[in-house]
Amino acid sequence: MRFFSRVPTINFMAQRKTGLVISLALTLAAAALLATRGLNFGIDFTGGVLVEVVYPQSVELEEVRKHLETGGYHNAVAQYFGGTQNVLIRLPPAENASSAEVSNRVLESLGTEVELRRIEFVGPQIGDELKNDGSLALLVAFILIFIYIAFRFQWKFSLGAIAALIHDATMALGFLSAAWIEFDITTVAAILALIGYSNNETVVIFDRVRENLINLRRMEILEVVNLSVNQTLMRSIITHLTTLLVCTALYALGGPTVHSFSVTLIVGVIVATYSSIYVSTNLAVAIGVSREDLLPPKLDENADKMP
Repeated sequence: MRFFSRVPTINFMAQRKTGLVISLALTLAAAALLATRGLNFGIDFTGGVLVEVVYPQSVELEEVRKHLETGGYHNAVAQYFGGTQNVLIRLPPAENASSAEVSNRVLESLGTEVELRRIEFVGPQIGDELKNDGSLALLVAFILIFIYIAFRFQWKFSLGAIAALIHDATMALGFLSAAWIEFDITTVAAILALIGYSNNETVVIFDRVRENLINLRRMEILEVVNLSVNQTLMRSIITHLTTLLVCTALYALGGPTVHSFSVTLIVGVIVATYSSIYVSTNLAVAIGVSREDLLPPKLDENADKMP
């Protein structure tokens, strides 16, 4: 336990310019990939077909997926719906096919003992609504976070925090585009969770920077930032490792329906590890945050005098 009680003396700010340039380059590369290749939108955004089937006994989802792949549905998503006998299947859009044709093809793939409970076509207009709602949720989250950090600390810290959040979200989306992982509504939830996680890490460092700037008056700003990052380093390492363990277990054991969610968080946690230092805190220093910005205003000496 003594190892965790020691404060390291790593000079993080010695590479502050290099870290900022690398982060900017990675963000631009991810943004370019998103602009050119885009995302692999799932049925929640593109529309498609929902099929609910009932088996006479419990069935393994992996077996259902193999039968669907054999029938030509390579991008189908299967999940339990109320029990291990009821299975909800999500299929890509069926062009020029009626519900009867789709249901017959699905039943042929799964076997004659399966009973069709319902089939629904999800139009693309729902996908457009989800896109708009997801984008609006991200925008509102950024605005509220900016206001909170400006109120809690100072507006220069807010700019650094928002830059880090945009960096983290863009990097995660860029990885999803490069790996062509399906982007569905659970992925939107993962992006929002990532924003909260990354912002929490940034606020912890900001709080220690503010405390040290006020208490350690003889230290320069870069020395204060280095000390603050080192003081929170062990906490960050333990937090990131435990979070990665949970996300990895979720990816390995949770099944395909949560793969995009867990992958997004895994990438986001790794990215947030350095962005809280070399993007948010580093940018706040670069735009000139100082001790005077955080000191409480001096009381007017004549305020208490009677007229």
